[in-house]
Amino acid sequence: MKRFKEEYKEQRTPVAIKGKINGIDTDALFATIEAIKADTSKASCKFFAATEWQHGTVSSTKVSRYALGGQEIKQDYTIPVDEPSGLLGTDIAPNPQMLLYAALNSCVLNTFVVNAAAKGIRIDSLRFDLEGELDLRGFLGIDASINPGYDELTLICRVKGNGTLEQYQQCLEAGTRYSPNFQSISRAVAVNFKLEMQ
Repeated sequence: MKRFKEEYKEQRTPVAIKGKINGIDTDALFATIEAIKADTSKASCKFFAATEWQHGTVSSTKVSRYALGGQEIKQDYTIPVDEPSGLLGTDIAPNPQMLLYAALNSCVLNTFVVNAAAKGIRIDSLRFDLEGELDLRGFLGIDASINPGYDELTLICRVKGNGTLEQYQQCLEAGTRYSPNFQSISRAVAVNFKLEMQ
């Protein structure tokens, strides 16, 4: 967190930044960083999700809470999931891969936007395009030597604003470096699992 703050501080414009930039309250951003530096217990941020099967390939994920600094905050979001008809679904909602892409893109995008705001760089438009290819022989158990998941993903950032190419490249590098989703996907993360009979 100290590195995060120092990197932002070094790259900010010399003119004091007040109010919101790109919709981000930079004063609140730096106040949050200072508060966490003063009390590291405030750094804890936990998320929870519960997914229940409905029928076929249709499921529903409920997000009812998250915890920030040890304080639980209520939420009320329901995320439907299905598969395309070509993958044995009924195509009534995005599938897990589409949601994975949305989660990765939006997390990197948010981190990019916050980084640009901290530097005083305006964004007029910003878009992330992500693509990857799966080999269904892995998912369907046809060939055990084939990875059911992705071997690589390609992320392209398209941006327009008052910043330079170098400045936006720094925002992109920070966007990937500090994005929780990017870091969770791009490196090995332990996922513990167990079965409970009901």
